[in-house]
Amino acid sequence: MAYDLIVIGGGPAGYVAAIRAAQLGKKVACVEADRAGGTCLNWGCIPTKALLKNAELYHTLTHKAAEFGLKIEGLSYDWSAVIGRSRKVSERLAGGIEFLFKKNKVDYVRGMGSVEGTGKVGVQAADGSSQVLETKDILIATGCKSRGLPSLPFNGTSVIGSKEAMVLANQPKEMIIIGAGAIGVEFAYIYNAYGTKVTLVEMAPRILPVEDDEVGDALEKALIKQGIRCLTNTKVTATVDKGGSVEITVEGPKEKGVLTADVCLVAIGIQPVLPGGQQPELSDRGYINVGDRYETSIPGVYAAGDITGPPWLAHVASFEAVQAVEGLYVEGHKPRKVTNFPGCTYCHPQVASVGKTERALKEEGIEYVVGKIPFVAIGKAIASGEPDGFAKLLYGKKHGELLGAHLIGENATELIAEMGLALDQELTIDDIHATIHAHPTMSEVIHEATLAAEGHAIHF
Repeated sequence: MAYDLIVIGGGPAGYVAAIRAAQLGKKVACVEADRAGGTCLNWGCIPTKALLKNAELYHTLTHKAAEFGLKIEGLSYDWSAVIGRSRKVSERLAGGIEFLFKKNKVDYVRGMGSVEGTGKVGVQAADGSSQVLETKDILIATGCKSRGLPSLPFNGTSVIGSKEAMVLANQPKEMIIIGAGAIGVEFAYIYNAYGTKVTLVEMAPRILPVEDDEVGDALEKALIKQGIRCLTNTKVTATVDKGGSVEITVEGPKEKGVLTADVCLVAIGIQPVLPGGQQPELSDRGYINVGDRYETSIPGVYAAGDITGPPWLAHVASFEAVQAVEGLYVEGHKPRKVTNFPGCTYCHPQVASVGKTERALKEEGIEYVVGKIPFVAIGKAIASGEPDGFAKLLYGKKHGELLGAHLIGENATELIAEMGLALDQELTIDDIHATIHAHPTMSEVIHEATLAAEGHAIHF
């Protein structure tokens, strides 16, 4: 059967592209080696959020129950049930994607996809059988996987990546996490909440190095208060995998010597997963180069999502997929490239941002004003027992346009959506000032920070 579009990869870029193309009346197939939803739904964004919710609930009950007038005796947890819940969540959502394929008449083909030239996609099934499908267009959306340390390869037990961290059969007593980006920080929070002794090792001067400096510093203080050891500005100089444990030699201002743990989680980044067959032109880092319409160097072959390089975010991948498909099949549509996108880290307190950091504005010589308000000034935050953190908004000094927003605190990952819209629509201090924010809500921190940028915050 000939298709209009075959998508290789069923993650946030792949399944979204397939469904959108089908909505536009095209005959579509989606080829996926694992399960619909890709890494994000099965081994990334979704199951980690289930684990984080569990950890947050347990941490609240063990550390803050008395504050809420609760008396709890004999509280315990079932580690296998904790892991099992996260897997059930993923299974349910993967089934939902498969239902959406049926609803939109997308052919769901299980197997490893390969580009066998213009208009041809090879599929190698798990049972060894193979077939070649014909199509007018091909979209590569094969995503990425965890990147390991050459000196400390993954073994699935004592040296693991994020996938294994979600399904460890036994909770480790001690864990070293190399890399304090979003993945490393989230797993540090999860395991620490249940009593694992966690050490974060980060070579940059602060954790979450891509975030605003003040946010990174504030989060480090919060994690240390929770019992997580944070070794920033620290290099790993040697590693030893002893099978049932690991030894990591580090050098930094806080620690110099050998660290030992049951498990080492390597969270230093990701690497591209390229499909087999004919290879399009790649960047120096191994990602697929694409043009303005998401086209690759192979005629009729397009690419979107993580496989095209940073930012490696599910919501960015979905956005790019829709742009690529509508560029193909909607007359007159000019595909947009990603410019502004929110970044979220779901530890506790949560971190979220969009736009430029204060560091970037200084480097670029852009004049700006800062509006910063702590959550302790917000009634809903106090009532909820979540007064930690702040909102920091950056506005252009001349025109008052929003340049960046940086949040750390309760519901930060939800609150950032308003700031993304404001940035995309070039809203100003006056626009956000004139927007009534319901009381009492956490969103009032946005309004109050905007007032602070003008020099007349009411509640702080």
